[in-house]
Amino acid sequence: MTTYYYYNPICLEHQTPPGHPERADRLKALEAIFEHEHFNTLVRHLAPEAAAESVLLAHPESYLEHVRTSIPETGFARIDEDTVASPRSMEAALIGVGGAMAAVDAVFKKEADNAFVATRPPGHHAEKATSMGFCLFNQAAIAARHAQKVYGAERVAIIDWDVHHGNGTQDIFYDDPSVIYCSTHQMPLYPGTGALSETGQGNIFNAPLSANDCGDQFREAFRTRILPAVENARPDLVIISAGFDAHHRDPLAEINLVADDFDWATGKLMEIAGRHAGNRVVSLLEGGYDLVGLAESAAAHVIRLQEG
Repeated sequence: MTTYYYYNPICLEHQTPPGHPERADRLKALEAIFEHEHFNTLVRHLAPEAAAESVLLAHPESYLEHVRTSIPETGFARIDEDTVASPRSMEAALIGVGGAMAAVDAVFKKEADNAFVATRPPGHHAEKATSMGFCLFNQAAIAARHAQKVYGAERVAIIDWDVHHGNGTQDIFYDDPSVIYCSTHQMPLYPGTGALSETGQGNIFNAPLSANDCGDQFREAFRTRILPAVENARPDLVIISAGFDAHHRDPLAEINLVADDFDWATGKLMEIAGRHAGNRVVSLLEGGYDLVGLAESAAAHVIRLQEG
């Protein structure tokens, strides 16, 4: 397998206040772990900054302008209770979009089998016209639309294993059966969405977990709900919203996964991508707020991407 890794140090300059869980140290922890010899075969790329108009693939122009005008010249600006912007936040967010789109380009052009994009801020809570949950633009949704627009992808599967439900991605595709959205997440927990009854046009597959669930329950949710949905979709592209905050060390939730659970889930999705999508998998960093848990889990995930 050829795995591309996208990163850009400008994403460190999206600043959040002291004590905020979504902080630059998250990317520093990943950079440190990816220096290990296990990752010598990673093909490293500087994540490019997307044109602002790329955001319009998933968000209205009025929302793009709202985010743009919310960026402060100095200090911090609160876009909502949890979501903070600083002077370079717009640039960092567009780099996240650009990295996701570049990863889609790479897998469709057969330059890479798969890709992992390590940028911040994350994206899966960003709804069509609402910033929330640390997120400005929904990179996974934009990547899916880019694959459809440029490469004619007829069916895209987005699988989200962040411990928080990706309400933004669900919102964007709720009435669009060309994209399936599958999520495991703790419930009840922020943002309060993700019930089994939320099914969209038959393209939304939620598999909520309970506090204190562990790998057994996570894998069962994958086996019984997530993997059959993805298999039946026969996707042209698999996108993973790769949050690692379901790790047992994470301070923001109570799911008890270990690195091996993310390895296992990655392998299962790669098997489906191998059957239907020409191996095309694009993985985008979402949450993960304990630095040790984040690094261990992301390492297991990327090793599986490399090794197949």
